[in-house]
Amino acid sequence: MIYTVTFNPAVDYIVHADQLNLGCVNRSKKDEIYFGGKGINVSIVLQELGIKSKALGFVAGFTGEAIEKGVQELGIETDFVHLKQGCSRINVKIKSDTETELNGQGPQIPKEAVSEFFEKLKEVKNGDTVVLAGSIPDALPEDIYQRILEFLKEKQIRTVVDATKDLLMNVLEYKPFLVKPNQFELEEMFRVKLSGIQDILTYARKLKEMGAINVLVSMAGDGAVLLDENDKEHVCGVCSGQVRNSVGAGDSMVAGFIAGCEQGDYEYALKLGTATGGATAFSDGLATKDLVYDLLKQL
Repeated sequence: MIYTVTFNPAVDYIVHADQLNLGCVNRSKKDEIYFGGKGINVSIVLQELGIKSKALGFVAGFTGEAIEKGVQELGIETDFVHLKQGCSRINVKIKSDTETELNGQGPQIPKEAVSEFFEKLKEVKNGDTVVLAGSIPDALPEDIYQRILEFLKEKQIRTVVDATKDLLMNVLEYKPFLVKPNQFELEEMFRVKLSGIQDILTYARKLKEMGAINVLVSMAGDGAVLLDENDKEHVCGVCSGQVRNSVGAGDSMVAGFIAGCEQGDYEYALKLGTATGGATAFSDGLATKDLVYDLLKQL
């Protein structure tokens, strides 16, 4: 089983308007509602690719009920911790002549809820995969990723960590199966400016030396590179298409890579991850299976 963790899931309310004028009433020409959060995005795309997963995390209030129901209606199993107070956040994204976002903060998460979450982690078994994606809300301890990997370290599982800066660096000692920084994040972590694939591979190798088993680095319009567990270098270009959406593209790449690993082939996993990230970037929402496999032919 693949478990995805979303600490602070959200209702994403997307509003399309011709123009946004501050200080007066604006009217939308179209709106959409999605249920999101990086881990949930991974689960949704895995489901689209025919792979089951279970979504973990925290939900609260009527928005939390909507998130849980919406994710389940997509065919994804859930096992959220239900908080007694507050509401899961709503993120408002206004798409007009410019893009503006206002992201909610989310509910407080008491210690007993964190303990309940760790109880749910006890069902993770040898051979399972756990995906930790995104930032940590202020309501949780800063070392929660480390605590999770410490809790699971005696089990033979694959852990995937899609995070930045210290969140990523501090878990490398637990030898995560996959880490996926983008080029900018890699530069931030090592306080360098990277120019070209060889530079990126040099610092990807540093992450491996620190404990990561596979390092996948996305480079936006320049494609992606993978340094796999056998120290083999893989480079993949990008798919052709018109970029319409950047939200969830990285999560989609993670889902595609995990799906590709089911074939036991890292070269294919990199290509499927690249095609899946592209399929989201070229869509208004998350990737669809048909578009993923159409783009895969380009690679």
